[in-house]
Amino acid sequence: MSATLQIDQMTLEDKLRAMEALWDELCRHDEALMVPQWHKDLLDERERLIEQGQAQFSDWETARKRIDQRTS
Repeated sequence: MSATLQIDQMTLEDKLRAMEALWDELCRHDEALMVPQWHKDLLDERERLIEQGQAQFSDWETARKRIDQRTS
């Protein structure tokens, strides 16, 4: 199946609806998605830190500034 979308002509609302529809469809078939082992390991480690009370959290503004600094 082939679909041609004129994304640049879509409204923001239409784009968000399309993204939600795609995400919902992907979630219905999540068993077909391959999650790399390194990603599972990272999530397991973060969960362990949370359970042990050793996790550190940042508010969104602080995290965003840190991301901006790393990528600029």
